[in-house]
Amino acid sequence: MTPANWDTLVGANLRAPLFLSQAAAPHLRKTGGAIVNITDIHAERPLKSYVIYSIAKTGLAGLTRSLARELAPEVRVNASRPARSSARGRFVDDLTRQRIVSHTLLRRTGEPDDIARAVYYLIAEAPYVTGQIIAVDGGRSINL
Repeated sequence: MTPANWDTLVGANLRAPLFLSQAAAPHLRKTGGAIVNITDIHAERPLKSYVIYSIAKTGLAGLTRSLARELAPEVRVNASRPARSSARGRFVDDLTRQRIVSHTLLRRTGEPDDIARAVYYLIAEAPYVTGQIIAVDGGRSINL
């Protein structure tokens, strides 16, 4: 962990969403818009060796709930909390991915479309939902 890692991860995952929301709020209030943040299951279940990332995502979950209170009733603020079981390459090798899937109740990897559908739901089909964080993880978070 370094101060540069802190600045990068907290900047991208917490600072930027806060100030982007602040800048967008006047327009969103006028149009009845919505904000959907993307957190991570590791906000609730920290991942070893990813302390700063986990802290940043936990902060984003708190920011989501705080903004829901601040911007209501004109703007809804929610989040999707995906598990990255479809990750490939440098972050997750095949054996690790298989282990993750074996702990996922739906026994398949999550795909970007799964997350996109949840975000779409929160934006377009959930007018009475705000301050919520929806897990999009195939049941993995309750099976860990």
